[in-house]
Amino acid sequence: MGASLAFYRLLGLDVPAGAESAPHVELALPGGMRVLWDTEDVVRSFDPSWTRPPGGGERVALAFRCAGPAQVDAVYEKLTAAGHRGHLKPWDAVWGQRYAVVLDPDGTGVSLYADRGPAT
Repeated sequence: MGASLAFYRLLGLDVPAGAESAPHVELALPGGMRVLWDTEDVVRSFDPSWTRPPGGGERVALAFRCAGPAQVDAVYEKLTAAGHRGHLKPWDAVWGQRYAVVLDPDGTGVSLYADRGPAT
């Protein structure tokens, strides 16, 4: 839980101090969406048959929109400099965005992206 919360703090989520010791953490995001983390024990408390996906497969898909292409590069560098594994280094995607993927502590790919703007 602690490693996951630290990773998402680096992405700008306002995770309260001390949340690392909680079995359940919930945050309100702008626009009314919420993001939640539960320990595996909490999940098993209401779903005793739950098991980890084989091979560590992704359990969620998350993407963080950056203010611009340079911020994609900066956030990727910040996360990898903090010891998180880069999966896809920043690149200019054919669909018109600067894009990168970093793995969170559980191995979930987290996309970073920004519109590149019109071609010049």
